[in-house]
Amino acid sequence: MKFRSSRKPDSGINLTPLIDVVFLLLIFFMVTTTFTQETRLLISLPEAGGETVDAEPESLELTIDKEGNYALNGQSLINRDIKTIMAALKDASAGNRDLPVVITADAESSHQAVVTAMDAAGKLGFNQLQIATQQPNEP
Repeated sequence: MKFRSSRKPDSGINLTPLIDVVFLLLIFFMVTTTFTQETRLLISLPEAGGETVDAEPESLELTIDKEGNYALNGQSLINRDIKTIMAALKDASAGNRDLPVVITADAESSHQAVVTAMDAAGKLGFNQLQIATQQPNEP
């Protein structure tokens, strides 16, 4: 008696090689991707091309030099602490929170010094902050 071999036809596709190829492509793209390095970013501060606005007669001018020292209306503050800046702003404003605060920072001063000055004015409730810039030198 002759038995027939019962072969079942292949009804599926083998996905193992396809998964291997996709995995290798993923590894290739991960290895060859270049990441942005923000340490190479060059920034030149501060210059602006807007029109000059006449300063209001009564304002508080907070000046920051390149070492990060503060001066309010020409008088140097004793230290760089935010509490000192807040106390000086409170005394100079005499409770008037509607006065504009003009922050004039040196181009080489740290960003943290400017943020500290803005934070001190914001905590006291001053809502008119201005950052002074200069016109760019055109060759």
